[in-house]
Amino acid sequence: MPRRLGELEDAVMTRVWQWNRPVTVREVLEDLQQERSIAYTTVMTVLDNLHQKGWVRREAEGRAYRYEAVSTRAAYSAALMNEAWSVSDNPAAALVAFFGMMSQEQRQALRDAMRVVQAVGPEEVSEPGAGPPESER
Repeated sequence: MPRRLGELEDAVMTRVWQWNRPVTVREVLEDLQQERSIAYTTVMTVLDNLHQKGWVRREAEGRAYRYEAVSTRAAYSAALMNEAWSVSDNPAAALVAFFGMMSQEQRQALRDAMRVVQAVGPEEVSEPGAGPPESER
């Protein structure tokens, strides 16, 4: 199970996931600065930490790096949901409570997802690399 991302880690990863391409510290910094005051070195440290934890890979470009997500936000979210469900002492009750919290749109998305899984099988739907390496989970 991946460790839940911290608030700033999530803000950085959100950009990396949304842009779905290798990004620089400067690009992430400029986007984050539209919402908050933040230093270049802070963003650089967060991306380095995310690299150390296995969330992003990086490739040198001159004196800087370009960072790219190792997995998708969907895989991260699925891993968090799976962990929360698996630690319940009553998984069926946990699912019923979870479904009760869902909006109509979310319940429709669940029905759609179940149809996909039933049509092709769960092994063809699951996404490899749902977070950091096993050693970091």
